[in-house]
Amino acid sequence: MLTTDDFWVLIDASAVATADQHERLAWLTDRLAERPADEVVDFAVRLDEARARVDSWHMWGAALHVCQGLCSDDGFHYFQAWLVGLGRETFERVAAEPDSLADLPQIRRLAGRRVRDWDDDEWPDWESLDYVAGDAYKRVTGIADGLDEAAEARGHELSLSPDPTDKEWDLADPVEVARRFPRLVALFPSNTRDRRHI
Repeated sequence: MLTTDDFWVLIDASAVATADQHERLAWLTDRLAERPADEVVDFAVRLDEARARVDSWHMWGAALHVCQGLCSDDGFHYFQAWLVGLGRETFERVAAEPDSLADLPQIRRLAGRRVRDWDDDEWPDWESLDYVAGDAYKRVTGIADGLDEAAEARGHELSLSPDPTDKEWDLADPVEVARRFPRLVALFPSNTRDRRHI
């Protein structure tokens, strides 16, 4: 069994191995492909469990503010994976308080810049993390697209999009945004004024 602790050890070790996201994906896939198929499925389930902890309207509001309103369902799903990729310590801090995103150097370097000026590797998303377990599962079993079925056999349907369970609020309300995320609003003051176009 690949436990929650094992999952985070892999995520954190991938960041130590390389800072490049693409190289991290290859590293993670290689490490998972050395394990039994059941542990590869465990990795996918652990990723979903981590995602569920940040799958909230509160976190979505923070992501929308940072991304200047450009955070669709898919975008927020990939934002959640990006949060996981930051490593356990940072993830735990942000999961507990989304406004602490304002402390992250990866977020601070975006302040004062329009999203159209962000490089692809600066965007707070990591879509490809979703494919690591599937690629490793294929390498271990020889079965293409078998991960979903293996997870479903355990009674777990892998997450494909956000499904917040907390109380929904008006994510475009500048007063509520400022109340919930004072530090992010201080870091990205113009984003609040631009939110009504969402």
